[in-house]
Amino acid sequence: MSDSTDEFYRIRRLPPYLFAEVNAMKQAARAAGEDIIDMGMGNPDQPTPQHIVDKLIEAVQNPRTHRYSTSKGIPGLRRAISGYYERRFGVDIDPENEAVVTIGSKEGLVSLAQGITAPGDVVLVPNPTYPIHSYAFIIAGANVRHVPIAPYFDYMRELKRAVRHSVPQPTALVINYPGNPTAEVVDLDFYAEIVDFCRRKEIYLISDLAYSEIYFGDTPPPSVMQVPGAKDIAIEFQSLSKTYSMPGWRMGYAVGNRKLISALAHVKSYVDYGAFTPIQVAATAALNGPQECVEEIRNMYRERRDVLIDGLRSINWEAPSPEATMFAWVPVPKRFEELGSMEFAKLLLEEAKVAVSPGVGFGEYGEGYLRVAMVENTQRIRQAVRNIKAFLQRIEDSNVESLAAYRRAATT
Repeated sequence: MSDSTDEFYRIRRLPPYLFAEVNAMKQAARAAGEDIIDMGMGNPDQPTPQHIVDKLIEAVQNPRTHRYSTSKGIPGLRRAISGYYERRFGVDIDPENEAVVTIGSKEGLVSLAQGITAPGDVVLVPNPTYPIHSYAFIIAGANVRHVPIAPYFDYMRELKRAVRHSVPQPTALVINYPGNPTAEVVDLDFYAEIVDFCRRKEIYLISDLAYSEIYFGDTPPPSVMQVPGAKDIAIEFQSLSKTYSMPGWRMGYAVGNRKLISALAHVKSYVDYGAFTPIQVAATAALNGPQECVEEIRNMYRERRDVLIDGLRSINWEAPSPEATMFAWVPVPKRFEELGSMEFAKLLLEEAKVAVSPGVGFGEYGEGYLRVAMVENTQRIRQAVRNIKAFLQRIEDSNVESLAAYRRAATT
C-alpha cells in the first residue's frame, strides 16, 4: 500500500496548498536567522482586550465549565448574538432557532456544506476568494462553479451566466463582503438585488461577514439580513477573530434562515460538543461588554493602512487604499507582471525579506495581485517599505536583460 494520500477520494479533490511554497521559504529564512516582516497570513497580532481575557479566567475557575458544552452554543451567547444584530443592523434574530455558535467561521462553513450539499450539487463561489469558501463544498463532494469578481467583470452578469449554464441548477451562492482578499465593500442595494435573484431562482445565499467591524469610512458595512425577505433563503457567518483580536479562540457564529441553521446545528451535534464553555462565556462578554476596544482596533488598522498605502505610493507602487478589512489588495507592479504573483511574492521574500500572499492562491482571477495583511505595527510596515525600495533600487542598478533573468540569478 502506498504511503501517498492520493488514494483517498476527498484528498484527491484538494489541490496542493498554493501558499505552501512561500510558507516553507519563510520558515527556512527564519530558521537561518533572517528577520522576515510577515504580512502574509491574516493573523491579528494584538492581544485580546483585557476584559474579555478576565472573563475567560473567571469562567474557567468554575469546575462546572470544564464539562462538555453544547454544540449549538450556550444560550447566553446566542442571546448576545441576537442583541448584536439588533443593535448593529436593526435585525431581529431568534436566539433559539436562528443562531448557532461555531468553532470559528471556517468550521461553520464546512459543517454547513456537509449538511446542505450532496455529491454532484453545484455551488457558486466568488473568485478570487478566501479558500474555504470553495473547499468547504469541495470536501462535501459538490461541484464548485466560480463567479469572477475581478474589476473588469460585471458581477451580476457573470452570476446570471453561471446560473444559466449550470447543470444541475445551483444549490447555493457564497458571497463575502467586505471581501477577503479583495477588501471590496458593497451597499444594501447590492444585497437587495442578490436576495431578489436568489429567491426567484430558489438558490440558498451564504454570506461571510467576518470583517463587519473593520471598516474605515463613515458608513459601516451592512448585513444581507437587513434586506426584507433575506431570512427566507440566507445564512450569514460572523467571527470574533478580527473584531476583538481573538483569532486563536476560534469563536464564530451563524444567523439566518431556520432551515439552514437547523442543518448546520444538526451536523455539529454529531461532530462536536461545542467550543470550551469559558471561551463562549468570554465571547458573550465581548459582544455584551464595552465596545471601545472595537473602535481602537479599527483605528489601529486604519493607521496601518495609511502608512502602508502612503509608503507604497512613495516608491511609485500604485496601491488602492482599502475601505475595509485588514488587507490591501495591490496589483503586482507592471514591470513585474511577467513573473506572476507567486514568483513575485517569492522574490519579495528573498530580496526584501517581506512575506505577502500571492493573489493566485485565492483563485485564478487573483493572478496579478498580492494580498498584504496589516498585521505588523507601523514601524515594521515602514521598514517593509524601505526594504522593498532598496530591492527595487538593486534591480535598477543591475544589468540583467530581463526580470526573469534577475529572478533566475537570485535563485542560483
